[in-house]
Amino acid sequence: MTIRRMDHTGYVVGDLPAAVAFFVELGLELEGKTTVEGAWADRLIGLDGVQADIAFLRTPDGHGRVELSAFQSPVTTVAAPRAPVNVPGIPRLTFVVDALDDVLGRLRPHGGELVGEVARYEDYCRYAYVRGPEGVIIGLVEELS
Repeated sequence: MTIRRMDHTGYVVGDLPAAVAFFVELGLELEGKTTVEGAWADRLIGLDGVQADIAFLRTPDGHGRVELSAFQSPVTTVAAPRAPVNVPGIPRLTFVVDALDDVLGRLRPHGGELVGEVARYEDYCRYAYVRGPEGVIIGLVEELS
């Protein structure tokens, strides 16, 4: 059997409202929020006393989803990495956008910072990496054709 589809990608943030605002500004739509806790969550995550606030956002085409989780407990003392793009295991989400420069301008007030420079790949696209909430790398692609 093969997989049926990719359901979502997710990552943990410290400030859920700020992360939701970042992705809404990017163009995703908030599907909903909930809190998860209890024995089933403890078993799933492999931690005791889990309580996490979760928000799901979807892309405008309805095919992609992002899950943002903010843990109330247990509390961690380990900070999220801000490693360079080439470090194995660094998460990256990539979105196709209509107007790259406009999106970059809208994300800056929400903490979005350009990783390198906007680069053009042949006649196919303009591409940029932006660090978003908690240091996650967001790829932004503006197709040229």
